[in-house]
Amino acid sequence: MLLGEQEQFLSYNGEVLIFQLSKTKHVEGAADKTINLCVRRMVFNRHTKLFAQKSSGVFSICASHFKTEIVCCSCITDSRTGIILPCILMKKKKRNNIVKYLLLLLHSSNQFEQSFHFKLDYELKEDIRLFTGPSVLWRHANKLFYISSNTCTVLSAPVQLSSVVWTGEIENEGTVVLGIRTACLPESEDEDKFSTSDRAIWGSEFFGYAVEKQKILTGTCFMPHAYSRVVSSVYVCKNEILKKQLRISLVAITNKNQLIWFQDGLPKGVCDLPYEKPCSVITAVTSSNDLLFIVSFASGNTCVIQRRDSLQVASKWQKVKSVLVDDFIGSGSEQLLLLFKDDSNTDVLSAFKITDLGGVDYASGINYKHGVPAAEGLQENGLLTVQALETRLQAGWKCVRELQQHLRLKKRVILKSCQALIDLVEGRTRILPPAKKEGLVSLWDDVENPHSLSKEASLASNVPEHFVEKLWQRVVGDSLVVGVKLVKSFYLSLSDVSLSLVLNQDFSSISPILECRNKIIKLNKAFSALSVSSCQIEPPPKKMKLDLHSKNGLKKECPKRCSRVQLDGAKTVIAVTSLSPLLAFHRVCCTVLLHAKKQEHQNDHLQERKEITVLCGKIFLSLEDISNGKYSVKMLRDNSYCTGSMEDILSVLAVSNRFCFQIVSSDCTLTPVNSWLLGEMECTPFKECHDNIFCHKAGNVYGTVFNWTLKNPFEGVLTLFCRNLTVLFQCLHSLTRVLPPSCDVKLLRSGSKGVLTEQLALALEKEMLTLRSSFFSKESKAENSFTWRNEPGKKISDAPVASLLDSEEGVQQFRKKLQKEREECVLSMNQIMNGTIYQQVALKIAEAQLSSDMIVWRLSKS
Repeated sequence: MLLGEQEQFLSYNGEVLIFQLSKTKHVEGAADKTINLCVRRMVFNRHTKLFAQKSSGVFSICASHFKTEIVCCSCITDSRTGIILPCILMKKKKRNNIVKYLLLLLHSSNQFEQSFHFKLDYELKEDIRLFTGPSVLWRHANKLFYISSNTCTVLSAPVQLSSVVWTGEIENEGTVVLGIRTACLPESEDEDKFSTSDRAIWGSEFFGYAVEKQKILTGTCFMPHAYSRVVSSVYVCKNEILKKQLRISLVAITNKNQLIWFQDGLPKGVCDLPYEKPCSVITAVTSSNDLLFIVSFASGNTCVIQRRDSLQVASKWQKVKSVLVDDFIGSGSEQLLLLFKDDSNTDVLSAFKITDLGGVDYASGINYKHGVPAAEGLQENGLLTVQALETRLQAGWKCVRELQQHLRLKKRVILKSCQALIDLVEGRTRILPPAKKEGLVSLWDDVENPHSLSKEASLASNVPEHFVEKLWQRVVGDSLVVGVKLVKSFYLSLSDVSLSLVLNQDFSSISPILECRNKIIKLNKAFSALSVSSCQIEPPPKKMKLDLHSKNGLKKECPKRCSRVQLDGAKTVIAVTSLSPLLAFHRVCCTVLLHAKKQEHQNDHLQERKEITVLCGKIFLSLEDISNGKYSVKMLRDNSYCTGSMEDILSVLAVSNRFCFQIVSSDCTLTPVNSWLLGEMECTPFKECHDNIFCHKAGNVYGTVFNWTLKNPFEGVLTLFCRNLTVLFQCLHSLTRVLPPSCDVKLLRSGSKGVLTEQLALALEKEMLTLRSSFFSKESKAENSFTWRNEPGKKISDAPVASLLDSEEGVQQFRKKLQKEREECVLSMNQIMNGTIYQQVALKIAEAQLSSDMIVWRLSKS
């Protein structure tokens, strides 16, 4: 096959794709009717330091009387599967000036797929862009046109523009085109009032156009309008929405040979470029987390701008044919691949350079086996030096953090001392917190009396102020929700926590103790809800997920035990009871009691404490207050958030039924789920807890709470908190209509495998600690209960051995005493444990093993 002159380069997943057009050799007298589009996948071999062909593919095009060319290529997202694929735009020009365009997708099997085609009576020459869909966008006669695989029809945007400087994705807006157009004068201003200088400044402006939503975005969030006359190309580095405002970071190159860094619409830095006529700019993030800006010029030159304290030119090259950015060496970070022009060699990858301006530097034409060893050794030494400096920097930063922590501790000690001194002067009694809670160590080797400690603990258990921070109530449908938020300073561990509601009035018709369903919710500092897992000793993960464990019973203990409460959060215990029986009495007063077991950790041994009951307070409920909506849950939509209070959120979750589904897709990503939640279901995230979203859609599904967690692009877990099964089936029916047919939806009856696996590990750890603590804690008691089986009061005589050996009778007496000592030593090894102690140890071990076995059973059912 005869290779043509036209070729295009594209980086994809660390590979270099080379697209070339070729003509087939034809027989004499036959017309040449076929042109092949060839692709070669090239990968870099770190051993040979060369590119090698991995695979290839061919796409045949009927080209009779056509002039076929490659217009452009790029990596875009296929909207059908959510997978990024290489995309190639082809052009076939006929003799009657009709131009046909083909858009092709390249799959991993090197098979080309024709996405769509369209015909125009003119050629695409200005601002051609490929984006998600796949879709094609271009500018012609100062108008914006686009076509996608969904419509297959050329559409025109209702905007006039002189150039397109950037096309990409913006959060909550979709695909956005950033362009420059003639300035539109404000309607309230008189055009005659503008002076000549004002017209010069206000001659052009930036604007954004959201393609899917077909709306205009203000250009000032990108750059000031004053730069619209000089900017030629833009690259948006980051875009996000903070406090309901769009925040954008970008770099722009100008026809004044400058690169400018913009942050939130304001210039933050500028750098003069070493060459003229810059064409485009892209970015790369290296292994040292350096952000590099790669600028290409019309003359074939390239330079790299490094952003540290200021923008500076880090390196530059000439006669560059193409610049690609990807992880070519498989190190986990990006590198630059520069392809140089080499007329002496027909191989397109004969002259190249791979670098990240740091520890990575590969270039063609160097014999690494017999080359200059000094240069390679110098590069290795430089890399080791940088690593050593980074280690020293990290060690220094650790010392700084320790000093800051020490200073905070000193400040706290001084503040506590001042408060204690003031209390002493004013004659107030001050109860000092325990040393362990304050993180202090005694300077004296004093031994605390265990009896006094237990006495102080029993006294502290009777003080409700040390437990309850807030008591609240809500009415949700036909349920009354009562919540008790435990204080953050509560340092003793709790287990088997539950609430009881006791009526103060004497009603003969109903029991004074109300039947409640108890749920425990722990809140971290960021107000995200998560479950209190049993025996949670390790610190919680960075991202918290909501997981409620229901517990039924009447003034009963919770079936699950929690061995420790995290010190940096507040734990909320919630009781749900039926509201209807209480409304018959018009006005009701209930006492809220908290039941728990206190535990303490000493020398890594778990010591169980006695059960405690704490008076949390009283709640008052009247029919008038309920009618006025005093305790109603208010979930309002404020732009893109749901503004319910934390108590409202917890109340909705407490009365809802929790269902967890695992969604797995084998051939496409799960992006439709997020679109379904935000679109069809009209969900908005809670302002206080962003991981959970609230459904505002009218009808039965209103009030449903969702939690969507992606493990990877092809697998996720959807958690629903809904009122009943009818709402659940409506949500699932709506979801299955947007999911691809190949998706597998599975109900997780016992929770997700990841959570159960973590709980199993914690349960096994608790079982091991129980075995160890039970043995060592009872060892001293067991020793006191051993029966030595020898007669008390009889001891071996301390008479000198020499005096016993003087006679035959003495020798026989010594032999008898020695034999008796030997028998007593053997009997002392046969220790007998008290039956009560053995029962306690066996009960603890059995409880720990039962907990582990239950989790294993749930894991086998999931």
